[in-house]
Parts: sequence; C-alpha cells; structure tokens
Amino acid sequence: MDPLIARLGLALAIGLLVGLERGWRERDAPDRSRTAGIRTFGISGLLGGVVAALADAIDAASVLVGGFVAFAAVLAWYKAREAAHDEDFSVTGVVAGLAVFALGALSVAGDFRAAAAGGAALAAVLASREILHGLLRRLTWIELRSALILAVMTAIVLPLLPNRTVDPWGGFNPWEVWLFTVLTASISFAGYVAVRVFGEARGLLVSSLAGAVVSSTAVTIALARNAKGVGNPMPLAGAAALAAMVSILRVCVIVLIIEPRAFVTIGVAALAAALIFATFGTFLLNRNGEHGGKKGASARNPFELGPLLLFALVFAIVATMSAALAGNYGGRGLLATSIFSGAFDVDVAVLSALRLVKQSVPAEAAGQAVLAALAANAVGRLSLAIFAGPVRFWLPLAVTTLIATGVGYSAMVFR
Repeated sequence: MDPLIARLGLALAIGLLVGLERGWRERDAPDRSRTAGIRTFGISGLLGGVVAALADAIDAASVLVGGFVAFAAVLAWYKAREAAHDEDFSVTGVVAGLAVFALGALSVAGDFRAAAAGGAALAAVLASREILHGLLRRLTWIELRSALILAVMTAIVLPLLPNRTVDPWGGFNPWEVWLFTVLTASISFAGYVAVRVFGEARGLLVSSLAGAVVSSTAVTIALARNAKGVGNPMPLAGAAALAAMVSILRVCVIVLIIEPRAFVTIGVAALAAALIFATFGTFLLNRNGEHGGKKGASARNPFELGPLLLFALVFAIVATMSAALAGNYGGRGLLATSIFSGAFDVDVAVLSALRLVKQSVPAEAAGQAVLAALAANAVGRLSLAIFAGPVRFWLPLAVTTLIATGVGYSAMVFR
C-alpha cells in the first residue's frame, strides 16, 4: 500500500475518533443544528492530511500554513454563529477542530505515531469532561499548590542542581537527593489522591490503606489511639497490619523503579512478609465488633514544603553517612546505617542504600540493607503502637509482626 494512502487513512481515522465523541455528546441535537459532528471532524482530519501532502509535494510550507489559517477562519465563523444562537461561550469545539486538522497534517508530514497517540489523547480528554470538571470542583487550593510545587521541583529546581557527588565519600549528589525526594513524594501523593477520590467515609479499610501509602507509621499511631475507646480493637489491629503490608509493597515499587537488581534479594522475603500481614490483617479486620465508626489516619498532603525540605535534608545526611560507612566498613557499615535510619524513616534508609549500588556497594548488599530497614521500621512502628494503644490492640499486631518477620527471614535464608 502506498504510504501516503495509509497516512491519509490515519488522518481520517483521527478525525472520526474525535468526531465520534463530539457526535455522541450532541446526539440528541436536531440535524444541521451543529457546526461539526462525526463527518465534519473526519473530513477535517483528512483535509489536514491532504493540505500537508500538497505542501510537501510542491515543497511550500506556506500552503500548509495558509490552509490551516483558512480552515481556522471558516470553523471559527460557523462556531461563532452557533454560539450566538445557543448563547454558549465554550470554545472547546473550535480548539478540537483545529487540533484534528493539525493532527491530520502531522500524520502525513511528520511522525504518524505521535499523531495517532495525539488523536487518542484528544478524544480521551474530550470524553473526560464530567470527570475532570468533578475533580476540579473538589480540588482545593492546597492540592493546586501541590501540583505547582511538583512542577517547580521537577522542571525548574531539578535541572539546576549539579549531577555529581560533592563529598569525599561520593554519597551526596544534590541532583539524586532531589530526584528521590520528588519520587517519594509522588508515590505518596497516590495515597493522598486515593483518600480524596474515594473519601474516608468508605470506612476503615480504604482510609487506612490509602493513608499507609503516605505513612504506615502515622496510620498505626492513629489506629492505636482510636483503639483506646472501643470495645473490640481487633479490626483496628487488622487495619494496622494491612497498612504494614502496603508499606512493604511501596518499598518494593521503589526498589523496582530505582534498582531492579536489588529486588532479586528482597523480593521473596518482602512479598512473603507482606502476604503474612495481608492474611492476618484480613482475619483481624473481619472480627466483628464495635470500633466506633472511627476512621484510619487521614493522608497528609505529601507536597507540603516544610516536610519535603526536611526529608531532603535527612536523606542527604543519611546518604553521606551510608557512603562513608560503606566505604570504610563495607556492607556492615551500610547495614548499621539502614537499621538506625529505617527505625525512623524507611524511605530514607531504602533510598540511601539503593543509590550506593551504582558506586561501590553490590546489589545484594543493598538489598540486605533494605530488608534490615524494613525490619527496623516494623519494630519502630510496633514500639509506637505499644506506647499509644491498649494491649488488645498491639498484642495481635505484635504477633503478626513477629510471624511476618520470621517468615520473611526464612524466605531470605532459604531462597
């Protein structure tokens, strides 16, 4: 088949795809009452492809520019008449038509794969109007500020930082520290969004699991405090065990993203421990009883500037210490640092260990440090639960943690 015919077919398909969405949305409108429907959008995409082909055939880009301007003028004139009749101030139809023409031209004169992806994305965005408007109505200023902070952190601050180590041990790389800070906050933001989308009213399970993506320790402390005023705290202990499961899975995701080689070491042990937490947590959660309708911990917005800067500072300090100890004492020094820092913040310990794989630490040693950090974090979390909650809450959680740790250790030894 002639490549030009195939590209023109793609241009037509892009227009028909977008026109399908536009036509379905206005399917109840009388005939000839709308400027553009499925046929018009299909023809618009094809027209963009034809104009681009003509411009390429006579080697005159001005033909494409003139064709686009003429098409924009005609489409805008008709849409203006329609808007005046309907008293509608939406410009979405005009922009969609211009985008279809441009994508049709791109499919012929440029990268047809990008044109196809752009057409699918355009149709998806148009079809998501109700979802996007609903999210916009629920969006708070804090969440909007979070998006702006993320954009600044990734697009402005990150490129300005030096991508090299600046300490004698090769541990403190400002670019890597900031990249891992953004990565951790972004993963945590998924939990925050889950709470905002599903709502804490859906119960103990959703709020606890989503909150654990941000901080399983915070969830455990909140559940322990709530357990003081209920008759049967076992469902709360089950929610805490499930939060521990989420924390382990979250670390697994981080390891797979940053250093997949270390996952060979931690995979079986971590997943085995997560399975124990999931099994016991589900069993305890289903133990019927009053828990006062209290919810798990609310997920705090992970893009608050103060905690982010504190995380970056602590990560930089621990990364430098880990590199120094690993350089002087090998894997034993890294293991000690991971246990110490993991008791307070498992993310810092995990990221500090993983980043050393590219320098002087074997992937297996880094994986062992990650497992040590997970174990230390479980012990620290349980200690806080003992301090904050009643015996009937922390005792089942302690048994679950002990069994999960034992199973995980056995899986690591016999893998």
